[in-house]
Amino acid sequence: MDAEAQFEAHRDRLRAVAYRMLGSQTETDDALQESWLRVRRSGMDGVENVPGWLTTIVARVCLNMLRARSARREAPLDEVHLPDPVVTRAGPEEQAVLADTVGLAVLVVLETLKPDERLAFVLHDMFGVPFDEIAAMLGKSSEATRQVASRARRRVHGEAPVPDASLARQRRVVDAFLAASRDGDFDALVAVLHPDVELRVDLGPGVSRRVRGAEGVAGQSLLYSSRTGPRDTREPVVVNGCAGVLSRVDGRPSALLSCTVVDGRIAAIDILADGERLAGLGLTPDDPR
Repeated sequence: MDAEAQFEAHRDRLRAVAYRMLGSQTETDDALQESWLRVRRSGMDGVENVPGWLTTIVARVCLNMLRARSARREAPLDEVHLPDPVVTRAGPEEQAVLADTVGLAVLVVLETLKPDERLAFVLHDMFGVPFDEIAAMLGKSSEATRQVASRARRRVHGEAPVPDASLARQRRVVDAFLAASRDGDFDALVAVLHPDVELRVDLGPGVSRRVRGAEGVAGQSLLYSSRTGPRDTREPVVVNGCAGVLSRVDGRPSALLSCTVVDGRIAAIDILADGERLAGLGLTPDDPR
């Protein structure tokens, strides 16, 4: 099998690595393109572990991109920037989507990690790459790399809630949340929200909102619901493996909501309401994906 065929055979895994590293669909495409150019230049003669070798190339490219991004980013620490979501149609087969996805809540925390921490956590904890191989990419010892991954792991596990495994159960909770919001039932909203729920809203570069606590989030939900009109529609979708809702105005996507449901209550709500980014997701009325 030639180099191009080998690369294509492993593209899905390589794309999954890059997406978890970068949280951006566009940058993921760029990383894969740059990785392929490197493969084509170097060739594959003598390569015994092709999947591992390709993963290393993609990871190195992503690490360079993360470091460059970190060097130029000057956004306030509390500003919300949601990663690019992966949106699929809600339906009977939606449970299968959970098998190989990472929720927005996890990606949001990954965005706060340093580049070395993100690479170590993603490669080891999500893809099982040995620490010795990761250490070579980072220019650190294996023990130092273990410590880097451990710091990242504590951060992710401490800040990213693990959603309920049943997507059908998630959907029932989200439907109850939407019904209470539509009916203006504050008490019902609070009841379906975790006491420490966090609402994150990304409205575009430099414009975001973050609300913590069940009562505060319930109040924001009622305020948003009061502003909807007859031209607004909502449809169930799956966002990175979690129950979500796509709102439209006159058929155009206006907001994408993803809920992280833990033990039957909503622990996190992420809303992407950046019109330009939503338009780039290709969410046509007949084909949300």
